[in-house]
Amino acid sequence: MIEKDEMPIMEILTPREIVAELDKFIIGQNQAKRSVAIALRNRWRRQQVDPELRDEIAPKNIIMIGPTGVGKTEIARRLARLANSPFLKIEATKFTEVGYVGRDVESMIRDLTELAVNMTKKAEQEKVKEKARDLAEERLLDILLPKKKEEVHVGEEGDKEKLLEVVKTDKLEAISTREKLRRMLREGKMDSRYVELETINRNLPMVEIFSSSGMEEMEFNIKEVFGNIFPGKTKKRKVKIPQAKEILLQEESQKLIDIDKVIEMAIRITEQNGIIFLDELDKVAGSDTGHGPDVSREGVQRDLLPIVEGSTVTTKYGMVKTDHILFIAAGAFNVSKPSDLLPELQGRFPIRVELDSLTKEDFIRILTEPENALIKQYMALLETEGIELSIDESAIEEIAEISCQVNERTENIGARRLHTVMEKLLDEISFDAPDMEVKTVFIDKDYVTKKLEDILEDENLSRYIL
Repeated sequence: MIEKDEMPIMEILTPREIVAELDKFIIGQNQAKRSVAIALRNRWRRQQVDPELRDEIAPKNIIMIGPTGVGKTEIARRLARLANSPFLKIEATKFTEVGYVGRDVESMIRDLTELAVNMTKKAEQEKVKEKARDLAEERLLDILLPKKKEEVHVGEEGDKEKLLEVVKTDKLEAISTREKLRRMLREGKMDSRYVELETINRNLPMVEIFSSSGMEEMEFNIKEVFGNIFPGKTKKRKVKIPQAKEILLQEESQKLIDIDKVIEMAIRITEQNGIIFLDELDKVAGSDTGHGPDVSREGVQRDLLPIVEGSTVTTKYGMVKTDHILFIAAGAFNVSKPSDLLPELQGRFPIRVELDSLTKEDFIRILTEPENALIKQYMALLETEGIELSIDESAIEEIAEISCQVNERTENIGARRLHTVMEKLLDEISFDAPDMEVKTVFIDKDYVTKKLEDILEDENLSRYIL
């Protein structure tokens, strides 16, 4: 059993520090940032509470309401990275009622558990990396310099002594050669050489079975059954030494970790730290009519309810409880509204945050301020071709202005409009970059206007191009 002290606890950040970290990548939306920061801090607070009360404290799930492209998904994704938690983003529209062909809602818990197992396995492999690297090196040296069989023939006493001397000399020479090879390996002098490796090929025959328990559950049952019937076949491969090192490192690190401990820890991480971002929740919110597809939408809500409330889901790694998984739902809610959801489901999302639409000033900040700002990305991409890209402030303002105009005239896709505008603006430069003789490109307001004026003037064209 894993003790509390062994559980991987996230770096303890205060709500103010969490918001400051989110500010590095997301512009505005302060209320949403505050809400998720409190939710994350409450997880740490819950771990400090007495065990008797700890299980009674349920996570305060959040609904983010706002148009597309304003930062809902990015906030949830960055939050999961800060917490080093397994994070799954999924659209509610992918689910259908039980009994219909499609994904069942429990599959998201299985996917989240799979992510947690991979995260934990990677973390454990990192701990044994040095030892695994030494073992992989020894195996590689065994391939490069196979050991000779030692034979001692019984004969005259003198003959036996001579033979032992020869064997001893051979051993010393082998050790000396092995050390030379080791040194050459570490210095990279043998990187161009090929070696033959035996790898286990565990490809199983493809079988599809549909059942009421869900396609995903049947898939792992089939794998478990057939995995024992069909033994793994070994396959010889010729690979270069750097690739051989990686293959052997993976094999050795797999052998060194305790997979049962990994699975147990992963299940605990899923249950205590897991975050599920449920997008497009508004698409399954029923309207006033009680016929047609709305019945199916309500069915999806009823299937979601026990998962969000807290239930136990069967996965191939064991039973996983969903009581303390944090659910962050999101939707535009421009046609339906949160009150159209089932009352029981509404009650499981007590925190509601409305995100603001983005303004021209927000667009300017998005282009320049974040650590992963769009202009920084394009500069870095063109720098790989030796092109120095320079965009002045007037050009940035014009790009923001055009993006706002297009969002108003066509579909409002928020900050994603900046991507379409920037791609169109830099289309010619990106194409010609490898062949350009002049390696400095300066973009000002006039260049932006010239490149995009035709599209802006023709509204029908802008609908297709931008």
